[in-house]
Amino acid sequence: MTELIFLLPAFVACLVLTGIHTYLGVHVIEREVIFLDIALAQMAALGMTVGHLWHFEPDSMGAYGFALGFAALGAVIFTLLRTRRVPQEALIGVAFAVSSALAVLVADRLPHGGEHLKYIISGNILWVTWPQIIKTLVIYSLIGVLHFKFRRQFLLLSKDPVAAAQQGIKVRRWDLLFYLSFGAVITSSVQIGGILLVFSFLIVPALCSQLFFTGIRARLFFGWVAGVLCSVAGITASYHWDLPTGPAIVTIFGVMVLLCFMFYASRVRRA
Repeated sequence: MTELIFLLPAFVACLVLTGIHTYLGVHVIEREVIFLDIALAQMAALGMTVGHLWHFEPDSMGAYGFALGFAALGAVIFTLLRTRRVPQEALIGVAFAVSSALAVLVADRLPHGGEHLKYIISGNILWVTWPQIIKTLVIYSLIGVLHFKFRRQFLLLSKDPVAAAQQGIKVRRWDLLFYLSFGAVITSSVQIGGILLVFSFLIVPALCSQLFFTGIRARLFFGWVAGVLCSVAGITASYHWDLPTGPAIVTIFGVMVLLCFMFYASRVRRA
């Protein structure tokens, strides 16, 4: 019973992350901007690092403000510089590399810069607190309501931006709203789980679901189940074998991808 009480906050945090990240992951895969998540996460982490330089603890509201500001800047950049002449993935890659380099440069000025970099990469989800979970749940709920209300516009933009423009939808305006809401989610997630865990929650469930389903509802349900199972397995392995929780969950996500692709390949061969 004591073990369950100790692990419960981490498990609930993973449930919260799974809920909205699977949905956003479907959008990211449809838009073919797979590394958008990790680029915005790295920009948010850069903001946290700058905030730490100003003596704000990584889990404080001050650090959250810095991280959200940098993520919002990234959202504006990705929206304004979107063009058909240059693949957006190239811009996303440049943003990730530059923000990573800047984070290293800023961390070099911190007394415990190495530990801070480890924190923003791997997170510390095992020690997440209930106030952090509640704050994150409120933010995710507000963004979820926004996306539900405008689900037609967001889904059409992700699936077919040309058709969206032909229907009179202001593509840049809605893209900016999508990226800003996405950045707000990523900022909260990085504070809890770190960059690697956030990327895995976003991409792996949505990627695996796309192998077997085409409908949005089926892909979401499969992704949610996959995210929950990976979370339980990763947290359990972390506790019993004294492993870092974030990397343990990410590794389980990797196993999930391998198993799904093996199962999909076997179905294709039988067909």
